[in-house]
Amino acid sequence: MSETELQVVCKSCGAEVSPYVTECPYCGTRLRKRAPNLEERDGGLAPRRSRREKLRERRRGLPRPSLRTGPWATGILLVGSAVLLIVRLALGEDTVGFGAVGAPSPAEWWRFLLAPLVYEGVGYLFGAGLAIAFFGAAVEQRLGTPATAVLLIACGSLGILGAFALADQRGAVEVLAGGNGTALGVIAAWWIIRRTEARRSGESDSVDWVPALIAAVVILALSLVQGTAEPFAAIIGGATGALAAVISSIGSRRAPG
Repeated sequence: MSETELQVVCKSCGAEVSPYVTECPYCGTRLRKRAPNLEERDGGLAPRRSRREKLRERRRGLPRPSLRTGPWATGILLVGSAVLLIVRLALGEDTVGFGAVGAPSPAEWWRFLLAPLVYEGVGYLFGAGLAIAFFGAAVEQRLGTPATAVLLIACGSLGILGAFALADQRGAVEVLAGGNGTALGVIAAWWIIRRTEARRSGESDSVDWVPALIAAVVILALSLVQGTAEPFAAIIGGATGALAAVISSIGSRRAPG
């Protein structure tokens, strides 16, 4: 055990004593009711931290939101989706006219980038947008704006592209649009990132998976009420987000320091 640092002063005799004793060894004065629980940390013994203290320590190491590191990518994506929906409804246009992908017809490449921002109705935008806002902002706080922007685009576009390929193979006539792939992608990314953080801080049982599970079920259920919310787009987008989070976690583990 490393040498104990003397940092507690006995009020009776004025001697410096160990912070881990209950009585002063010089005069016998009672210093505390009981000795603190100890744990091995940094090559020695230290008072055991509570779960709240461990969580506070872990959060200190995370970048805090600010004007420079705020959820800009997430916010711009949601605002852009809302503007497109308002303009489309005002003009009375259909989703294909605003960038949605129609299967099995050949689609221009730019539609796969724009289709995740095109929503059939307000309900679809609210359901997917709420998940993107919550989990996307949390992911952006950890990965930063540029990486999150790439993640959002990849989950949405690859989800639409994969669903289009499957629909084209089946010969199904479908219109693919909306950000269910984006939403499930950031949910999966957040969950993996949180598990990695908790495992490194020794709190593997503290990961709250219930909100992520509920949000994922809601996103998948959107396909039951929204014709353009293709479930394969959500699944492929979720797999893309999970893979990106795994790669990010491996990279951060290998990074020096």
